[in-house]
Amino acid sequence: MRHTILAAVVTLLAAPLAAQTSPQVTNDLTVTIAPQQYRICNDRPARPAWIDEVHPRESYKALTLMRLYELRSWEAIKETGDCGCDVRFPSWDAASAEYEERFATSTQAEHTQAQLALRTEQNQIARDVQDICEAQGNW
Repeated sequence: MRHTILAAVVTLLAAPLAAQTSPQVTNDLTVTIAPQQYRICNDRPARPAWIDEVHPRESYKALTLMRLYELRSWEAIKETGDCGCDVRFPSWDAASAEYEERFATSTQAEHTQAQLALRTEQNQIARDVQDICEAQGNW
């Protein structure tokens, strides 16, 4: 009996708190999605449109480009010792051009091998890049 009364009291006390934190429900069907917010560098350049439109069966192509983009930005951070937003998130143009030259006509298996090689290169400089970016508060 005590447990039942205690549970009822806790439930009654928690109800006003739950009501305060509940999301507002409306009949308005307007989409109100806020733009993506990041912990750092919110003014990032937009990815090439085809990455978001690629057929799921060809998503490996987008993954290769994203891996290449990140590797090249990390190499620039290590070379310059600067982890500013413009270095960490550069334009996609250079990575896109390199992708078109090196990987655009590759098979899925070749993309997989390229992604592994790019990841291996990135892992070799990861600690240095992290140290630089942490020191500048941009990790």
